[in-house]
Amino acid sequence: MSTTPSVPKISVRGLRKSFGRQRVLDSVDIDCASGESLVVIGGSGTGKSVLVKCILGLLHPEAGSIRIDGVETVGLPRGAREQLMQKFGMLFQGSALFDSLSVWENVAFGLVRGRGMERSAAREIALAKLASVGLGPEVSLLRTAELSGGMQKRVALARAIAADPQIVFFDEPTTGLDPIMADVINDLIVKCVREVGTTAVSITHDMVSARKIADRIAMLHGGRIVWHGPTAEIDHSGNPYVDQFIHGRADGPIKMQVRVA
Repeated sequence: MSTTPSVPKISVRGLRKSFGRQRVLDSVDIDCASGESLVVIGGSGTGKSVLVKCILGLLHPEAGSIRIDGVETVGLPRGAREQLMQKFGMLFQGSALFDSLSVWENVAFGLVRGRGMERSAAREIALAKLASVGLGPEVSLLRTAELSGGMQKRVALARAIAADPQIVFFDEPTTGLDPIMADVINDLIVKCVREVGTTAVSITHDMVSARKIADRIAMLHGGRIVWHGPTAEIDHSGNPYVDQFIHGRADGPIKMQVRVA
């Protein structure tokens, strides 16, 4: 008896994106299963953020397919795109919190402004999400300028999961954090995926973070996915690009542009 393979939560095929003459993504193929944590690694400027922005619909590719739950999303009309966006949550690299709003108002922003929820109901959800990332109600009335970098990142995570999204994107989630706080954030991401069943797509160059949060890792280089596989296999990938990157070696097929004065 044959079984029908499950449809990937996210399926990208032949994705191409250029800026002027520079082709950033060159026929990218990648899948992410429902409830899976996928981490895309690669050096700075390799197109990791561009890939995520294309999936989110913030950038429009020149070619290729992006399917969410089997439904093509490239070229969606505005109304359908807005409906699709309700499936997504996003933790931005710099947290991107609003200075003019309190902590709870930041967490509830999408609920109030995007979904028209009453402020009192949105505040209750915000307090619950803050508690899930280890922040008590006393923090909810603070301004973002009063928070440490680690606390800001946790508030941003609470905002990303406030509407219980099906898919959460994490853009360099541990950048700028000390190792202990980075591990706290990694633990929270794992908790988000494991306990809630959220599908997670993270982009990072932090291999400590990648190893901890990923079920599967893909490496982007030269506009293409040059390797992908289970996290446990990355140390034995047999791929020279992956090997150089994960060991941080200057010598190898990846050539860094160094300008000599």
